[in-house]
Amino acid sequence: MTPMPLPARILIPVANPMTAEELVKIGSSLLEERTGELTALGIVEVPEGMPLSEGATRARQARRLLQRVMDFVPEGTVIHPLVRIARHTSAGIVEAASEQEADLLIFGWGGKSGPHREGGASTISPTIDEVVRDAPCDIAVIKQRGARTVRRILVPVRGGPHAELALRFADALAHRHNATVVALHLLPAGVTEAVHAQAERALVTFVRQYVTAPVEPLVREAQNVRTSILREADKADLVVMGASAAQSDAGNSLFGALPEAVAQRARSTVIVVKTREPIGRQTFEQLATRAETLAAADRAAEESRAIPARVERWFAEANFHHSEFGDLARLTALKEQQGLTVSLVLPTLNESETIGPIVRRAIREMQEKYPLLDEILVIDSASTDDTREIAEAEGARVIQHPDVLSRYGSFRGKGEALWKSVYETSGDIIVWADTDVRNWHHRMVYGTLGPLLLEPRLQYVKGYYQRPIVEDGVLKEGGGGRVTELVARPLINLFFPELSGLIQPLSGEYAARRSLLEQIPFFTGYAVEIGHLIDAADKAGLDGLGQVDLERRVHRNQELEGLSKMSFVILQAVMKRLEERRRARLFAEIGSTMKLPRSGKGRLGLDVQEVADHERPPMIRIPEYLERRRAHAELTGRADPAGV
Repeated sequence: MTPMPLPARILIPVANPMTAEELVKIGSSLLEERTGELTALGIVEVPEGMPLSEGATRARQARRLLQRVMDFVPEGTVIHPLVRIARHTSAGIVEAASEQEADLLIFGWGGKSGPHREGGASTISPTIDEVVRDAPCDIAVIKQRGARTVRRILVPVRGGPHAELALRFADALAHRHNATVVALHLLPAGVTEAVHAQAERALVTFVRQYVTAPVEPLVREAQNVRTSILREADKADLVVMGASAAQSDAGNSLFGALPEAVAQRARSTVIVVKTREPIGRQTFEQLATRAETLAAADRAAEESRAIPARVERWFAEANFHHSEFGDLARLTALKEQQGLTVSLVLPTLNESETIGPIVRRAIREMQEKYPLLDEILVIDSASTDDTREIAEAEGARVIQHPDVLSRYGSFRGKGEALWKSVYETSGDIIVWADTDVRNWHHRMVYGTLGPLLLEPRLQYVKGYYQRPIVEDGVLKEGGGGRVTELVARPLINLFFPELSGLIQPLSGEYAARRSLLEQIPFFTGYAVEIGHLIDAADKAGLDGLGQVDLERRVHRNQELEGLSKMSFVILQAVMKRLEERRRARLFAEIGSTMKLPRSGKGRLGLDVQEVADHERPPMIRIPEYLERRRAHAELTGRADPAGV
């Protein structure tokens, strides 16, 4: 038989990061070498009756704790922290394992056994027992005795699928630690020499199907199986055991009484493994428990299908704070480990008062101190002041968007600049940050970038912040974001409720993966942000979106007439997307002209203005872009993300 490949995705639920070191190192040793990835999972329980969104603050704390786990990861191993909100820990683990398509779950078992069941068998822990019943993958439970040099790995062998898994894992560990596998098979005391020799031959044949590391077959006669295994375990640095397949041994225990007893009493670390196999014949009590578990899973599935519950869960799980990513050395290391490049784009229009300090700080903090950004692009919308000259003097690359892809013409508006910046940049991740900000801090960049580097599932991350407003030279708290509160948020709640957890859907600080951005259209003006959210959610799903608290942002505020035009364009964009989604014409005509009343000193009338965004196609449809991506792939020797 050809051994099955090692796990490509291993999930490690972490209850205490301080005891996770051995789990992570064992997990790293069991990974498929070329493509394997670890995920450190933190579960935040939110009791029944409380909104799932109440877990948001604790989720941030859990992510901070999981960051400590990253320090234990051997060089060359890819690990991702992941936090999930759940009503019950076991349900959260099973759900995460399914979502991640995990091949193996690794649990630490640091304490004593759980409560005893009828018949004398004990549970390893109630949570692990519940997970084992519904787990979509193999499971390893590790009784930790402290990390040490591994030279001798004991594997008691009785045959069956669990023993096969134990041998495969022992072989992987032996190769990583330059150790010997001791395959132990026990016979009843007093067997004949012929039986003993036959057992030795059978053991060698069986073991060689799964072990390529140095191996020592060992056949012993035993009066007491448990005592004999413990005696050999004292000579080993690590014990790997398969769960008991025989019901007579397993009793009511999911792993079997023998493996659990060895794990409890051995002096060395013990790993008990269980393949994803049917549990076998079950007692009435077990079947009742199973029915309750399935009913709970059905309730959880129904709850997750309801939009309000989905939004609440998303709000708690995907809500970050910029301080989680303030360690730029760690952030840079994450970027380099994943082989990613990052482009910062700063759109400008007459920002001479603020652009200089922004470019200066971005270069100093995120290129000179830490190589977090691979390029900084200022894309200007034909400023009439000296914005471009100031930005160039500070060291930024500066272009005017009308000069980019000129054969397609040019429209006025920020969205046009953003669309053309996708063409002009090369980063795998693009970060956009507004430049009319008076209290600009580089958290506006690393805050939205961080979640994308931390969690591969995320595709698009929005910033949010406190938005004070300046009126008559006085800074007033809480007055900003008028279009968001009066137009965008009501529209989203009415027509796109899955996006209702976005705190500031129109914020100008956000980051996204190029692989997503090149597939979505761009409105050319004020509607670019609302269009992005609707289209990104369509492509990546709600779970592909995130948001991050950037604390406070002071910027130039528009007059009411400007806000009115912005609102009008946003309404147009939402109506357009509604018609496309419903595949029906909701309105005979969507107006593109706006009538603005004018009065004063004997004059009364309406000023009619054309106020409408154009829409640029996904960049992936532009031949020049495809050619540029091909050239970039050839120059860098990297596979082109566009697949061209």
